[in-house]
Amino acid sequence: MPDFLLVLHSLVRWLILIAALAAVIRFLAGWRRAARFDRLDNGLAAVFSGMMDLQVALGLIYMFWTGFAGAGFAPYRIQHAITMIFAAIAAHLPSRWKKEIDTIRYRNSLFAVLGAIVIIIVGLAPLSQR
Repeated sequence: MPDFLLVLHSLVRWLILIAALAAVIRFLAGWRRAARFDRLDNGLAAVFSGMMDLQVALGLIYMFWTGFAGAGFAPYRIQHAITMIFAAIAAHLPSRWKKEIDTIRYRNSLFAVLGAIVIIIVGLAPLSQR
């Protein structure tokens, strides 16, 4: 079961990357065109944050399962988990701006997704140093 979780955790990252790229492109284009923030934009933000939630859940389950099974809780695993929780929080920020005008929603949502991407990159660093 832990191997399945790790494989699933590894696959979901690609879905997150696709959702993040789509959101960045859409939010940047909408902001530049002063377009209306529509259902597709809401959907992209929801897909990105939902995939981040799934990824965090899979990662935490894997970490605790293998940690208690004997692998332990190495500092790099804890650092990775904590950082990715912050990335998931950043991914949820676009939902806070539902009452803002559309250009502000696009701008803020764009920066929230970009911020989440930066946090993800920072969160991956401990894994590359092990």
